[in-house]
Amino acid sequence: MSRLFWVRHGPTHAKSMVGWSDLPADLSDTAALTRLHAHLPDTAAVVSSDLSRAAATADAIAGARPRLPHDPDLREIHFGKWELQGFDTIEDQEHLRAFWEDPGDIRPPGGESWHEVSTRVDRAVARLVAAHPRRDLVVVAHMGVILTQVQKALGLSAYDTFAHRIDNLSVTELHRHGDVWRAAAINHRP
Repeated sequence: MSRLFWVRHGPTHAKSMVGWSDLPADLSDTAALTRLHAHLPDTAAVVSSDLSRAAATADAIAGARPRLPHDPDLREIHFGKWELQGFDTIEDQEHLRAFWEDPGDIRPPGGESWHEVSTRVDRAVARLVAAHPRRDLVVVAHMGVILTQVQKALGLSAYDTFAHRIDNLSVTELHRHGDVWRAAAINHRP
């Protein structure tokens, strides 16, 4: 059995769509980081997205756990021309609504679709699990990335998956039995 402990990075406090922009995380809540560190398995290896908000969060909670190289396939959704824009500032509101209400193959201009994000993250997970069989992994990533795996574990549509909250510094614990993923906890706040 493989266990993945998905941790969402510390907050950026941005009020816009933040995908591939490299905004720093606010890691000033040291009590929350201490609780998170204590909640995670001591023998787990830690890996993160290569974006600094995830990498810095991973470094802050790793402690003595082995730290694996950053993985760019664990990046957030690429919002393309919508990057760092507020929802109400997007010119094509119909396109924006379609992206969120019918997620799948619809992309932001110059960005990637939900299916493309899911494929990218699935590839990273398969690579990590193959390289570290039956080992607990702490994966520090982003809301969209974590939701792709919640969708897989719960067998939901992408639209229904978006109903799940993934708070900053929360843990979503997924277990793999054979080829089947199951959710043990979603959005747990230690």
